[in-house]
Amino acid sequence: MTSGATELQVRRSLDAAQVREVLDLVEDVARHDGNAPLAEHVMLHLRHGGDADVRHVLARDDEGQLVGYAHLDVTDLVEGPSGELAVRPDARRQDVGRSIVEELIAQCAEIPGQRGRLRLWAHGESAPAARLAASLGFSRSRVLWQMRRSLYAALAPVRLPEGVTLRPFRPGHDDAAWLALNAAAFAHLPDQGSWTEDDLRQRMDEPWFDASGFLLAETKDGDLAGFHWTKVHDHGHGHPREHPHQHPHQAIGEVYVVGVDPAWQGTGLGRALVLAGLHHLRGAPDGLGQVMLYVDADNVRAIRLYEALGFTRWDTDVLYRQAASDRAADG
Repeated sequence: MTSGATELQVRRSLDAAQVREVLDLVEDVARHDGNAPLAEHVMLHLRHGGDADVRHVLARDDEGQLVGYAHLDVTDLVEGPSGELAVRPDARRQDVGRSIVEELIAQCAEIPGQRGRLRLWAHGESAPAARLAASLGFSRSRVLWQMRRSLYAALAPVRLPEGVTLRPFRPGHDDAAWLALNAAAFAHLPDQGSWTEDDLRQRMDEPWFDASGFLLAETKDGDLAGFHWTKVHDHGHGHPREHPHQHPHQAIGEVYVVGVDPAWQGTGLGRALVLAGLHHLRGAPDGLGQVMLYVDADNVRAIRLYEALGFTRWDTDVLYRQAASDRAADG
């Protein structure tokens, strides 16, 4: 399929050279935009392999150079296929992005029951992305806030509920117990709660993983009540490319995942875990000055907690979904 001087290639898998091309493209986009275009799980799939039922769309110019890429995950038959894309900065305003999205729509139409059900993530809210989505019949479906706070600002002390202590995660020992806790804490959020041993292992194999920053709340009976998994984005060490909104050489901490067992919700454990992670990041050898996190815009309770701890809204990620009328028309 071609559009002007752009040729689109659809692949079920990528070889090592193609993966390198895509990673270089993503890095260029992140450096230009200050915001990486692909989410963490997509980057993990690219680097390590992932779900078998994936479509990769490669957009090349007339010299064969990669100018755009899209990842289409078609494994979620309930919510529908999910796509993310990146376009090289100097190839924008040439309908490359539109051609890629139209190809994603066509790919979904070939899957039984998935016609007109495409979802598209835009990492970092932008007017061009919103206009493209609207022009192709998409509407806003979900919004994530990125929030930030300074690590130089005052931090309250950590006050754990009685009978609870903190310790670092022990790889190979805590895996099963943590996965069970994660599933219970995020039963309402399948993207997080459905993590498997492979999902955990992939992240532990990443360069950024540091068990000392993976804090577990343990009861006096040895059960896990909650956790705060912190992360450090440090481009100086070549990681991560998933969604940093900072200068390429500026390290920043992240409240990666915080989870509390339902039985311990309402005890103040969540607040204590967030603070414990912030204290850990403040003392990190990287000399971190800021910390970031992601939260659903409609999670009012969590946002109030984070605001009370000094976080403010920094940026927005938007999930666009094909409009119901378009799905009906295509069905």
